[in-house]
Amino acid sequence: MRPLIILRPEPGAGRTAARAARMGLTARLCPLFEARALDWVAPSPGRFDALLLTSAQTVRMAGPQLDQYRALPAYAVGGATATAMEAAGFDAVTAGETDGSAIAARIAADGYRTVLHPGGVDTASIEPGPLTLHAIAVYAMIETAADGLNGLTGGEAVLMVHSPRAGKRLSALIAEERRGRLHIVAISDAALAACGEGWASVQAAERPDDDRMLALARRLCE
Repeated sequence: MRPLIILRPEPGAGRTAARAARMGLTARLCPLFEARALDWVAPSPGRFDALLLTSAQTVRMAGPQLDQYRALPAYAVGGATATAMEAAGFDAVTAGETDGSAIAARIAADGYRTVLHPGGVDTASIEPGPLTLHAIAVYAMIETAADGLNGLTGGEAVLMVHSPRAGKRLSALIAEERRGRLHIVAISDAALAACGEGWASVQAAERPDDDRMLALARRLCE
C-alpha cells in the first residue's frame, strides 16, 4: 500500500489523518505551513449585510471579534468551513460546494451586496460580480521547515494538496526528476495546476472537501 502524505496545516491535518486511518490508509503528516493569528481591527457589523468565510482557519484564528458578526447572514466555502462556523455559534450557514466565486454569486442572488470577508493574507481570488467584498486578513500561513518531506517522498506515495499555495510550494520542494513515483490528489483545479508537471498521476476533487479527496486517494493508495 502506498502511504498517504498530508501536507495541510494543523488542525486540519490531524482530522484528515484520522479519517484516512479509519479507511485503513497509512497516513503521514508533513504540513508545509502553519497558521498564525494577526492583530486585526473588526469593522462595525452595521456596514455589512452578509459574512463570507472561505476557510475554517478563519474561525480558529479570528478570535472573539468574529462573534460580532453572528447576526449577519453567513456563507461558507466548503462543508468544513460551515461546520466550524456553526460550532462557533453561527446559525443557518449557507455552504457552497465549489469556490469563492460560486458562493459570491449565491450571495448576490440572495439579495445581499456589501459582504465582509475575513480570511488569510493569501487567499484565492473571488469574482465578486455585483458584490462589494471587504477582505480583511486575520491570519497568515507561515512556511514550515518541512524537514521530513524528502524522506517521505523517496518511494511511491500519494500526496494530498489542500491549496494552490501548498501546490506551489510542493513544486518548489520536489524536483521534476523525483516526481515520477508520486501521485497528487488536489482539492481544486487551481491547487492541481500549482503543483506543476511530471507527477505519476494528478487528480482534483470534484468538490473542495476531504471526503472526496480521500475517496480519490484511497484508490491510489491501494
